[in-house]
Amino acid sequence: MLAKYYRSFKHDLDQRGIIFSFSGYMSEGILYSLGDALRQKMALEDTDVGTVKKVFSVFVEQAQNIIRYSAEKVGDAARTAELSSGMVTIGTENNRFFIVCANTVLATDEPKLRDRLERLQKMDKDAIKAYYKEKLREAPEEQSKGATIGLIEIARRASEPIEFDFDRIDGDTFFFCMKVCI
Repeated sequence: MLAKYYRSFKHDLDQRGIIFSFSGYMSEGILYSLGDALRQKMALEDTDVGTVKKVFSVFVEQAQNIIRYSAEKVGDAARTAELSSGMVTIGTENNRFFIVCANTVLATDEPKLRDRLERLQKMDKDAIKAYYKEKLREAPEEQSKGATIGLIEIARRASEPIEFDFDRIDGDTFFFCMKVCI
């Protein structure tokens, strides 16, 4: 029964075009290892170098967002022993790659994240490029754990507007999911 269940699970992933998926607790070390496996897989399939760079870049940005912003963590950040829970999935559909990330976010962070993504969805490539340059000249936001341009970087590489959704878990958290096509 065990083998049948997981064979069915793998078959379902294969049917959905999933070539790579990770779900669990993530760290920078895991990110580097997964990134290396992703690059090798795409190189073995003779994927165009430009496409490999875009997919890899979006994968890294999404994984870093999970590491930095997931509301589901274990460990102690003060001792640099913290892991963040989330999911990253890469696949192909309609002759394009897609990268999906998902993680729990605090309800207090949801409005700002939703606003940023809706703003990016409405921009064309030229507007995204101008917005990126504008944000590079500004100082990072006060509570940011990065340079506050990660979502803009993702939108710059996407071949179409970013898809995203929030599913309320309880009064304090949402399950956040974002899909990017390359």
